[in-house]
Amino acid sequence: MQVRSRGALLVVGVLSVSAVLGIAHVGSGAPQRRPVDLAQQSAKDFSDVLTIVEQNYAEPVDAERAINNGAIPGMLRVLDPYSHFFDARQLALILETQRGEYGVGMSVAPRNGHTVVLAPSFGSPAYRAGIRPGDVILKVNDKPTDGLSTAEVAGLLKGPKGTVVKISVGREGFDQPLDFTVTRDEIPRHSVDNPMILRPGIGYVRLIGFNETTDHELSEALNKLDVASLEGLILDLRGNPGGLLTAAVAVSDMFLEKNQLIMSLRGRASQERRYHAVGGNRGVKVPLVILINGQSAAASEIFAGAVQDHDRGLIVGETSSGVGLAQTVTHLSERTGLALTTARYYTPSGRLIQRDYKTISLYDYHYTRKTPNHPAEIKLTDSGRKVSGGGGITPDAIVATPKLNHFQQLLVRREVFYPSEIGVGGFARYYLALKPTITKDFVADQNVLGEFRCYLDKQGIRYAEADLQGNLTWIQRKIRREIFLSEFGQAESYKVEVEDDAQVQKAIELIPEARALYQNARKVLAQPKLSQGAFR
Repeated sequence: MQVRSRGALLVVGVLSVSAVLGIAHVGSGAPQRRPVDLAQQSAKDFSDVLTIVEQNYAEPVDAERAINNGAIPGMLRVLDPYSHFFDARQLALILETQRGEYGVGMSVAPRNGHTVVLAPSFGSPAYRAGIRPGDVILKVNDKPTDGLSTAEVAGLLKGPKGTVVKISVGREGFDQPLDFTVTRDEIPRHSVDNPMILRPGIGYVRLIGFNETTDHELSEALNKLDVASLEGLILDLRGNPGGLLTAAVAVSDMFLEKNQLIMSLRGRASQERRYHAVGGNRGVKVPLVILINGQSAAASEIFAGAVQDHDRGLIVGETSSGVGLAQTVTHLSERTGLALTTARYYTPSGRLIQRDYKTISLYDYHYTRKTPNHPAEIKLTDSGRKVSGGGGITPDAIVATPKLNHFQQLLVRREVFYPSEIGVGGFARYYLALKPTITKDFVADQNVLGEFRCYLDKQGIRYAEADLQGNLTWIQRKIRREIFLSEFGQAESYKVEVEDDAQVQKAIELIPEARALYQNARKVLAQPKLSQGAFR
């Protein structure tokens, strides 16, 4: 993108829809001024204020900082929650990310003043070298990590492709540090993982993002599952924050019929743009159920909305994030940039994906996720089912994520277990130090539970036997999941995670209903063609 030219990149991510910025002034009996006059007067007022501040403020003023960090962000903040000004540092980070990342392929986080490995990516250099979740990074290339932030440690791990980095880690059960020599490589940003057969005839694939290769990755996953032989397919978009519009369109194209509308893009300064399935499903007619939750956003919502509106499948879980807009990225200079909301996304039935933000605070919008009490817009799917819009995608079957009870919260808070996306908790590290050899038939039997009681006692965690017995199934599953994560990787661990997942089980239950819905939708789709032929 050239300096001061508008970029053509449309970004679908954790974004929102723009409001119209207007300045109204109506005096009693006075003629209304044109918007252009008001804008010019406002610009002059700003210039006058800046001049007075520069000349009279008690201390010298950094005008560039006042404008870039104050005035411009303040102006954008009244538009919508996501239009954003990039200063030199932020823009440099974005460009660095776009150029690709070279490293060892593991996520790290701060824990008790140290940098701890959350999980090495499957197949990454760190994974192949034998680094485990829970390892404490002590040195990188003989440089101690004491006093370094996690970001600084992560920076030491990155470097040119093909270069070698020496990593020293501490591991529970080992008196001396373990040394690993790892060759840096490009770390692929996979967006599809965990293709598996949940039970005979039922396939499952998890989509964690939408990028340039998502449709190819998904196609490979479906081939691996022999999709033509499946009785049903579950696509898990829970926690998927979105990504590229082109990826959402490409994935939708894999399941919809040729020429079906996927979504439309409408903006004040441009004509409506409509996206249709070009290739069509090419024979992929498996009944489909999609899982979503409150963290499923943007591109995830475009795909889920298209599937729901065309009755191609059923949606299960919790209402999605409600993020539906396009942003145009513009370079303002060599060092700064602007991401400005320029359009809104609509599903095939005409539903607005974006939830309202104008009548609530930014804090409530981002953190408490309060939803204004507005009537939902009602649209119809191809077969006449009612669906609501204006606040994300509402599932056909709402299944809430189970909430942790008091004792479960205690164990997570004391880091006995970590949430599934975080890594391996304390007990798994403790147990693996005692029993370093683990096979895939591992279960948390009475012997393991005996060690679990010992661990709780050593950590000073108070409990009653009733607490253990009342949460026994949950505890056993958590132990098995984290042991598998450490020993066999994320894919095997996730299989354990979904075994008792209420939303996944509901999706399996609804496969026959999804099949009947899709069969009826195909009949509805064929009817206009027959009618058109009769009138010719």
